[in-house]
Amino acid sequence: MGSSRGAVCSALFGNECAAVAVRGVARTTARGRTVRDHEIARLDRVTVETPNLRLLDSVSLTLHRGEIVAVVGPSGSGKTTLLRTLNYLTPITSGWIDVAGFRLVPGMSERRNAKMFCRLRQSVGMVFQHFHLFPHLSILENLVEAPSRLRRLDPKRAQELAYEGLDRLGLLHVAHAYPRRLSGGEQQRVALLRALMMEPEVLLLDEPTSALDAGSMVQVCHLLQEFRSRGKAVLLVTHQAQLVTTLATRVAVLVGGRLVAEGKTEAMYPSGPGAPYLGTTTNASE
Repeated sequence: MGSSRGAVCSALFGNECAAVAVRGVARTTARGRTVRDHEIARLDRVTVETPNLRLLDSVSLTLHRGEIVAVVGPSGSGKTTLLRTLNYLTPITSGWIDVAGFRLVPGMSERRNAKMFCRLRQSVGMVFQHFHLFPHLSILENLVEAPSRLRRLDPKRAQELAYEGLDRLGLLHVAHAYPRRLSGGEQQRVALLRALMMEPEVLLLDEPTSALDAGSMVQVCHLLQEFRSRGKAVLLVTHQAQLVTTLATRVAVLVGGRLVAEGKTEAMYPSGPGAPYLGTTTNASE
């Protein structure tokens, strides 16, 4: 994907108000903490509450350039909610988040902060568990729409990048098909490629290999390793042990909305606190 840069701007964008840009080699936060250029995201005591439920409970976590951090835990523990807070698709109740040069705080909204959220989501891409491809667009159109419209990339160049990515994933034959004609695994790879074409600084992935066979997992793992090698960062949610051992540099364990353990992958699995939440899967490294 060479020199392509940017990220998909979702239809829900919003908000310029309470955000503070934090670009640069280093800066000092309101709490006196120095943020170095290798730290791409920091969550500080982030809580998400609804009237009847606390989805996240004072979660603090950092993400550095060149890292792939896997979030594991039982179903309903807040893993997807955690991902969604990082591009403010889910508002936070308390705490704060610095991510890709933006400060996220409670009280922000899609309406008030629309312009800032658009810029944020060009730097923080997300691939949802249900893919969300545009059903009325062909696969090629799905891939070139955001680069052409949001980044103003030349349409021919966008198509070149799309064809290159499809070829790498063994999907050239579906370029002119519509999403409904693709299998779940094919749709999942297209959704990932759509995000990668925009080269976000941070990529959020919700169960990114749930529909993939062994060969497809290898392709996806290679793409994500290349992505992180360019100084980008990935935060992913998974239940697949092999994905964690193949890709993750660190593992964070979320239970009941609380971060109960976090550390290097080898300390967390197979005998550490991450083990109960990771099942055996197809070998992605074969």
